[in-house]
Amino acid sequence: MSDKVTLRGITWDHSRGFTSIVATAQRFHELNPEVEIVWEKRSLQAFADEPLNELAARYDLLVIDHPWAGFAARTGEVVALNEVLSPAFIEDQRVNSVGHSFESYQYDGKQWALAIDAATPVAAARMDLFENAGRALPKTYEDLLALAEEGKVAVPGIPQDTLMNFYMICSTLGEDVCLKEDEVISRETGLKALELLRALGKNMSAESYEANPIRVFEMMTQTDQYWYCPFAYGYTNYSRRGYARKSLKFMDMVSLEGQPLISTIGGTGLAISAQCKNVEIAAKYAEFVGCPETQSGIFFDNGGQPGHRKSWLNTHTNAVTQDFFKDTLPTLDRAFLRPRYFGHMYFQDRAGAPIREFMMNGGNAEELLSQLNDLYKESKQQEQLV
Repeated sequence: MSDKVTLRGITWDHSRGFTSIVATAQRFHELNPEVEIVWEKRSLQAFADEPLNELAARYDLLVIDHPWAGFAARTGEVVALNEVLSPAFIEDQRVNSVGHSFESYQYDGKQWALAIDAATPVAAARMDLFENAGRALPKTYEDLLALAEEGKVAVPGIPQDTLMNFYMICSTLGEDVCLKEDEVISRETGLKALELLRALGKNMSAESYEANPIRVFEMMTQTDQYWYCPFAYGYTNYSRRGYARKSLKFMDMVSLEGQPLISTIGGTGLAISAQCKNVEIAAKYAEFVGCPETQSGIFFDNGGQPGHRKSWLNTHTNAVTQDFFKDTLPTLDRAFLRPRYFGHMYFQDRAGAPIREFMMNGGNAEELLSQLNDLYKESKQQEQLV
């Protein structure tokens, strides 16, 4: 390679999403001096909301959320990675998936991103506060509600996370969402899920309702007000010594009616824009980022949260994070894979706000469920509008 190549990438604004990927770019450049990879960052909310097609027009490399997989398959805005990466590499990614992480970026038989980061809502606790008070961690949803009544519980309450928690409660009650054509969930399960969320929501603080997972973990580590978060997308950073004022211990979640909560898998994927003029080089970089050596090494050591299963079983990664990976792996392995059909982003962008309002102030659960069903039917019609 003689001519210098510059690739531009877009990721999200946190050490987990930015410093980790920048470190891989620097090392890749050292190994391939002709290649420069420049990463930019956007807010976590923009990461969830900004249209994939707009990003693909401006960047060569994209860190994306998996609900965009259906859109990617329909529009061809990103490269099908199974067509540019080696079959052996793709197979290694498949067999070493954490839960549904690898599968989450598949659609129409093609792989639209690599699961370089794995996450799902898990529980987090300030163990020092529990131990100093001689208190036990909550084990059941009833225990959680009792602790929330004391004002010691923080939960991400922005619409996006509220919707994911609705999915979680429905799945735990035995029914996954969006399986029928005309309703999000059955009336019985939907009403019960809403009431369970309201029982928690009436004791959540105002600042929780403005918080995403990052903000909740900052609230828990920078003050001593909140002892426990029952479900929020995990961040290993807050379990690492020296990252925050106090560290958090991450663990599996409480049980509901004898069943451990089944959360909604998240994480991030690395995709290549279809407009990239150097797809072969971008693919070589993607393999570098996704390989287990990088995932457990440079990527993790610079704040990343790996997506490769070997990194979750790695002695080093667990030693640094108070066994974050080992203790939450069962949670990820049973996590629900949310819908990825073409129009689901329409539903996801609109359904969380009314559930959040119900959690805060109560209301008519029947009317809310009807509103969610209307949004769902509208989302199923989106593909016809393109």
